[in-house]
Amino acid sequence: MTAPHRARKVILITVGCVVAVAAFSLGAVLTVGGIFVPTAYLQPWAQSYADGFTDVRMKLISQALLAPSGHNMQPWTVTLDPDDSDVLYLYADPTRLSPAVDPLARQVMVSQGTFLEYLSVSAAERGYATTFDLFPDGEYDETDLAASMSTLPVARITLAADTEATAPDYASLFRSDTNRAPYTDAALTAEQTAGLSALTETGAALQLFTDAADQTDLAAYGVEGTLIETEFAAATAESAAVFHSTEGAKNNARSGFAVEGQGTSGFMKYLLQGLITLVPSLNGDAASAKNAIAMTAAAVEHTAAYGLISTAGNTRTEQVQAGMLYAQFSLKARTLGLVMQPLSQVLQEYPTMAVPYAAVHAQYAPEGQTIQMLVRVGTPTVEYPTSMRRAATTLVHTP
Repeated sequence: MTAPHRARKVILITVGCVVAVAAFSLGAVLTVGGIFVPTAYLQPWAQSYADGFTDVRMKLISQALLAPSGHNMQPWTVTLDPDDSDVLYLYADPTRLSPAVDPLARQVMVSQGTFLEYLSVSAAERGYATTFDLFPDGEYDETDLAASMSTLPVARITLAADTEATAPDYASLFRSDTNRAPYTDAALTAEQTAGLSALTETGAALQLFTDAADQTDLAAYGVEGTLIETEFAAATAESAAVFHSTEGAKNNARSGFAVEGQGTSGFMKYLLQGLITLVPSLNGDAASAKNAIAMTAAAVEHTAAYGLISTAGNTRTEQVQAGMLYAQFSLKARTLGLVMQPLSQVLQEYPTMAVPYAAVHAQYAPEGQTIQMLVRVGTPTVEYPTSMRRAATTLVHTP
């Protein structure tokens, strides 16, 4: 064999070995990331998921749990009335709180409202009207909140057959509720603006802002809130505790955060999950903070409108009503071809957020209202993946 032939053979063997090692390494990373693990945590997103239940209340619960919630904690438990098949009760789950970022459990109450609104839409699709009797046994004892949440229902829900019930936003239940990417530069159309502006809910009010000055100010509040939250050690620890980096972990938790929250899906999801699992520093506090700030800054630069949901006071009932309006807002936006992202960090009540919290309220709630939600709205540039959801049966309990 001549020298050139031997050289080519050595090169081919070397390249082959490198390719084999790279393929083996990639396969190992993808395997660690869960590429061969079934995504049980996404089952509730299928419309057919509700077909697995015979009790209509369970069908509704199985779709109401698709509602957005703070930290995606899904802080809901439900009791089925054993004596009346048209009645069920919603409770807040005190084991699913986020005390660092939500020290007053306000966001937990807003999340109760999103669940109720989703349940109402699901019921209307099935020909039922819903009546919500909020805090039927009285509001919470704020000095013993956990015990109150365990014993006092947020709502008594009554179903009644209604042949005229309609659910124009039903299909939107099954679309991702949050999109953190930059949006197109297209302004909201007259139809979109009118459709969103027409939304109403007792006890809560929605305002849309599209002018340049408000966009600049609200974008700045969004970025500042994100920056402060990433510098608050208790908040970052709380988020890290509910971040799940593998398919197996997500199937076990079925709530909290995952890489899908950054818009990652498909092959890249498994690759990123594997890398984070093998090299945890890739998702450490510093890296997470830098990524969160960069994503927010990029996102607010491409936003067509902002929405504020506020209440005259800040009672538990008003917080729930704000959540119901937010869910209407979110569902209607998707029906109209829009998406949104909450930027409500600036509304959180821990001490280091006090200055921007006061500033945004002085500017946008000058009559003493409480701003319950701040969101950005626009036309999507990418489709965001859906996030983890609990099995419907895990929400049901017997008091």
